[in-house]
Amino acid sequence: ATRHNNIERGKQQYTPTMAESDDKSASISASAASAALGGLMGSVSEKWNASGASDAVSKINANLPQGTKDMLSSASSKIQFKREHLRSPTVFFGIGEEKPFYLERNPALLMPRLKHNVSFFYLNYAIMTCILFMLTVLVSPSALIGMALLAFAWMSVIKSTESGEMKIKGLSVSQKQAYVGMSGISVIVLFYLLSHIFWWTMFTSGFLVGSHAALRDASMHKDEEDKVAMSGDLSLEEEQSAFLGDEV
Repeated sequence: ATRHNNIERGKQQYTPTMAESDDKSASISASAASAALGGLMGSVSEKWNASGASDAVSKINANLPQGTKDMLSSASSKIQFKREHLRSPTVFFGIGEEKPFYLERNPALLMPRLKHNVSFFYLNYAIMTCILFMLTVLVSPSALIGMALLAFAWMSVIKSTESGEMKIKGLSVSQKQAYVGMSGISVIVLFYLLSHIFWWTMFTSGFLVGSHAALRDASMHKDEEDKVAMSGDLSLEEEQSAFLGDEV
């Protein structure tokens, strides 16, 4: 009898369902995607710090006149970074969804998908483009050297115009004129240094963004921004009692 009971208990052991197995796999995939994204951001940060660019930016910021700092602060305050518009890797890659990517062959359905994905994932696309650009710059020695020299030139101009103007061969140049001139020079230098990097980044990111926008089926997230937060207590029992009381 004891042996029979043990056999029956063995038969009744818990067996995971297919849904639970899928949820577990989705959770593992989401963790792996998050870890990979974190590792990529950490690698970019390490290369940025190792290149000395962070120190150069700090020195430039320290030497900026107060008027320039106020102008930059005013401009940055007008640019609003909405954290809620940054989609998580789980949503971006559709981890856990039944069929997150597939090719839509009907043009009438493909165009709304492209429009929705671009508006829904625009911040993810922008960050991906910036990461590609930074990685390409960090592996280009000529671009790094040119940008370091340009930063040194900016530091010299900022330091020379602390009093509001600078002298060039006896000619008085105001701070505004010096900044405008350096801005023009910077555009030319950066165009020469980064033109190939820029076009390579735009082509690569354009291909990745276009592929994701065309293949990613995020239709289940279309109504996400239309959700209304409801507050207050909802007592169904009290309403039901009142309703029944009215009927009586």
